[in-house]
Amino acid sequence: MKSAQTQKLVKTTLLVTLIALSVACGYSKKTTAAMAGSVPAISQLAPNSANAGAAFVLTVDGSNFGSQAVVNFNGTAQVTTFVSANQVTASIPATDVATAGTAAVTVTNPATMGTGMYGSGGTLAETSSPMSFTIN
Repeated sequence: MKSAQTQKLVKTTLLVTLIALSVACGYSKKTTAAMAGSVPAISQLAPNSANAGAAFVLTVDGSNFGSQAVVNFNGTAQVTTFVSANQVTASIPATDVATAGTAAVTVTNPATMGTGMYGSGGTLAETSSPMSFTIN
C-alpha cells in the first residue's frame, strides 16, 4: 500500500511541476516597442527634371540613407540601388513620367525587425520630406 501512495505522490508532484513550468513560460514574455529609425534627408536630385515619356536613372543625394532605403517617385516605390549613406539611385520608368507636371520624391528607410528574445525592439520606418521633381 505504501508503494501505491508513494507513486501517487510522485505523479502529483510531477504534474504540478509541469503545469507550473508551462504557465510560467507562456506568460513571461517581455517585449520592447520599436524605436524611431534614422530619418533620411534629401539635399539634391540629379537630374532635377526630365522630359515626359523618357526613362532615366535618378540620383538622390542626402544623408541617413539606410542600406535598404527605397526611393519613392510620386508615391510609388522604385527599384533602388544603395550607393552610400549619402546617395541612392533609382531607375524611373517612362510610364512614371508619361505626362508633364511635378512629382514628389522621397526616400524611406524601412522598418527593421527586432532581435530580442521574442522579436521585440527594432526600428520604425522613416520617410524623408519630399523634394519636387519637374517633368517637362
